[in-house]
Amino acid sequence: MSADQPQPPKPEAPSLNNGTQPPKAEIKIIPAPSRPKITGMRTYFLAGTTTNPDWRQPLITSLSSHPIAVFNPLRPDWDSSWLEDPSFPPFKEQVEWELEMQERAHVVVFYFGPHTDAPISLLELGLCAPRKCVIVACHPDYKKRGNVLVLCQKYGHVVVDDVGQLADAVRGNFLG
Repeated sequence: MSADQPQPPKPEAPSLNNGTQPPKAEIKIIPAPSRPKITGMRTYFLAGTTTNPDWRQPLITSLSSHPIAVFNPLRPDWDSSWLEDPSFPPFKEQVEWELEMQERAHVVVFYFGPHTDAPISLLELGLCAPRKCVIVACHPDYKKRGNVLVLCQKYGHVVVDDVGQLADAVRGNFLG
C-alpha cells in the first residue's frame, strides 16, 4: 500500500472490561459521623490509638483495592477543646457514632501505639472482645500490652505487633 492511498482505520484496542467482568471493587471509607447503608461488603471499624502519625491512613491505603467498607472514626474537624460530656452535642454524636459503627462492623480493628495510654480504646476492646471478631495490633512498648494480650488470649483474638502485620491480618480475615 502506498503512502498516497487512504489507510484502513486501525482497530480499537480491546476493552479490558467488555461487560463480562464485574467492575473492579474498591474499598469504601465511611467517615464519622456519616451513616450510609452498607450492603454486600464486609465491614471493618478502625478503633485504637489516635496519635500522630496516623496509623489508619497507611492501613486504608494498603487495603484500598479490596471490596470492603471501613468505618473511620478519625475526624479532621475534631477540636480537642470540646467538652467531653453527653450534654455537648458534637461529643455525644461522635461517641454514639463510634458505638453504633462498632456494633454494625463485622470486624473491629484495634491499634495500641507506644506513646499513649488509650483508655477509651481499652474500654472499646473490653466491650467488643467477648462478642465481636477483633484484630489487634499492640506495639511491644504499649504500657498496657499485658492487659491486651490476656484479654485477646481469653477470647481467641489475633494480636500482632505493628501496622504492617495488622494489614496482613485484616487481609487474611477477608480473604481466608
